Amino acid sequence: MTDAALRSAAPGSPAGDDRLSALARFGSRLISAEQHESGAYPASPTFSAYAGYSWFRDGAFIADGMSSYGGVASADRFFDWCAGVLLARRAAIERIVARAEAGDPVPDAEMLATRFTLTGEEGADEWWDFQLDGYGTWLWAVAEHSARHGLDAGRWREAIELTVDYLLSSWQRPCFDWWEENAEQVHVSTLGCISAGLRAVAELGVLDAVRRADAETAVAAIQSLIEEAGTVDGHLAKWLGSTEVDASLLALISPLGVVPAESELGRRTVDVIDRDLNVGSGVHRYLADSYYGGGQWPLLSCFLGLARLAQGDRAAAQAALLWAASTAGDDGSLPEQVAEHLLAPDRVAEWVERWGEVADPLLWSHGMFLRLAVDLGVVAPMAAADRTAGER
Repeated sequence: MTDAALRSAAPGSPAGDDRLSALARFGSRLISAEQHESGAYPASPTFSAYAGYSWFRDGAFIADGMSSYGGVASADRFFDWCAGVLLARRAAIERIVARAEAGDPVPDAEMLATRFTLTGEEGADEWWDFQLDGYGTWLWAVAEHSARHGLDAGRWREAIELTVDYLLSSWQRPCFDWWEENAEQVHVSTLGCISAGLRAVAELGVLDAVRRADAETAVAAIQSLIEEAGTVDGHLAKWLGSTEVDASLLALISPLGVVPAESELGRRTVDVIDRDLNVGSGVHRYLADSYYGGGQWPLLSCFLGLARLAQGDRAAAQAALLWAASTAGDDGSLPEQVAEHLLAPDRVAEWVERWGEVADPLLWSHGMFLRLAVDLGVVAPMAAADRTAGER
């Protein structure tokens, strides 16, 4: 099926539904096949800069996509891996927390890494490592997964407690954003991920009374900070004090639910991102993006689709899903980004020379496709009898 035909084949038509279902099956099987025996999801099995590494952020959204599609065991294994990484760093986390409480916070280089090898070790090569959003996102995802499938989250209690302590001590610190950039800023998407995670586990019933109260206090403080310093002209901003938007902010509308979709702030934020970063349902990261020329990202189109769906705009959500599906290769793999509408075409060559061609497949793209397709109801979650095959 050609890209043009796919984009005109709305869900509900036999051709559209068959193609979307096939992509969902392919994606879930790819994610399962690439999942390491440790439970870690490699960001991309072939891309030079990502191969062999797993991010808490990417992995949490991948696990959420698998969980929504019925891949319960796969998501469980990823959360087990997260827990193992955190428990192995108990002493480091306790030191970070103690230093923060004493008013002598550790340097950025001593904070937890954002990515780990598939066996749970820090990488040997240099990276833009200090990011807080992934730790909030894993809390949100494990709570979402547990509630969705009626699971006892006590399995991950100790790791959840360590993460809560870490975030409570450090949530106000500047750090790198989702894109490993702008380390000197406090990013609104990072704050939102932290807020969503703390709120989710506070409601999950696994925290003691003191941690729960502290988490709820932090959530209120983060929400106030976002409203007071993280908005401009009635919409969320890229970072505190910025006048720009970033597509990562869409996650705060849905699936994280930090900003109500129907609120004025939620509607204004999605509208501005739609206006500034969306071209034909393909979404850019931000206007000044030059990474591989600043292309359009299927996973961000899925975030836009989730946000529009939460606002009741099913047609826009379907258009986003179809655009994401249209970027799939002949084998069904979804890339990190495509070069249909580059913001900085003169910057492509330098990245290709540095790291090779664009990451393809990107497991995060497949995870977001699963979540949006299931939420739209155009792809049914795997039946219990099919889950073993779907996760093989």
